[in-house]
Amino acid sequence: MNDDQLLRYSRHILLDEIGIEGQERILAAHVLIIGAGGLGAPASLYLGSAGIGRITLVDDDAVDMTNLQRQIAHTTDRVGQPKVQSIRTAVHAINPGIRIDCRQQRADDALLDELVPQATVVLDCTDNYRTRHMINAACVRHKVPLVAGAAIRLDGQLMVMDPRDENCACYACVFPPEAQFEEVQCSTMGVFAPVVGVMGTLQAAEALKLIAGFGTPATNRLTMFDSRSLDWSSMQTTRVPDCPVCGNKA
Repeated sequence: MNDDQLLRYSRHILLDEIGIEGQERILAAHVLIIGAGGLGAPASLYLGSAGIGRITLVDDDAVDMTNLQRQIAHTTDRVGQPKVQSIRTAVHAINPGIRIDCRQQRADDALLDELVPQATVVLDCTDNYRTRHMINAACVRHKVPLVAGAAIRLDGQLMVMDPRDENCACYACVFPPEAQFEEVQCSTMGVFAPVVGVMGTLQAAEALKLIAGFGTPATNRLTMFDSRSLDWSSMQTTRVPDCPVCGNKA
């Protein structure tokens, strides 16, 4: 690290859990963030300010006025711009020394197979059930840790999955791909603005823990947040031996 970096990241370096070695791992890391909306915006800001050396943003959407109530990386004067470019502008305003790659397209299997193997950690910041399963499957295939967040109405959820650990449940262990779930989106159900900030920030925290190598990752549990009462709860999860994604193949 140079003198500017030592100063910029000094509050991380002072932490015994991170120190210079941990901050160097952060600077060398590559985080793939899929979804540049309510979750991806705060996650990107915190990861960028923390010094993640390379961030790749994937989203096919443009900034809309309705986004500004909660997607804090976007601004009124950037309405109409691609969300990935808007976030790059916001993060570079805080930390111009990091690399940010923008892919203005919808995630599909081909794109995930290109980008996931390059990443140290993947953040699922999407709001689409099918896409979440695609991301999970790609992370399992390529054995890359995944931090998945969700927020709707006044509730949030967080899951951390590490395919490098043979005992770690994946997303499909908890939410089977063949199961029928009602697709809910904030455009029809609404969402309380601070909830996406809380969950996106937690996604960034879990990613940094995995990268710097400290603490206990929030694997094998589904963490839930209820902003009505400020209650946190968690449900233990276990790897399903015959899971169609991560299960033992005969």
